[in-house]
Amino acid sequence: MSATALDQVDGAVTGCTVAIAETGTIVLTASAVEGRRALSLVPDLHICIVRERQIVELLPEALAMIASEGLDRRPITFVSGPSATSDIELTRVEGVHGPRALVVLVVKESS
Repeated sequence: MSATALDQVDGAVTGCTVAIAETGTIVLTASAVEGRRALSLVPDLHICIVRERQIVELLPEALAMIASEGLDRRPITFVSGPSATSDIELTRVEGVHGPRALVVLVVKESS
């Protein structure tokens, strides 16, 4: 889909490569379950499915996981919530550089 077509959809559902507990960050590497970057950046709503085994505590662990899967040479996007900015009158606007809302669903996997 083009960026114009993506702008017309209500939201997108993706997976992620890894999630960082300390900062609440999801990490995307454009893998098959994530799709291309525009899919998670253009629609107003991004729903991300995170599997329990994908959660690490700190950034170094996330980077090590990315490298161990051979994804460290791909474009990497770190998402810690919707982007936000404010104008000269300090009016806050969310979703300027990405979705206005981010929903993260953690899936507990059976052992």
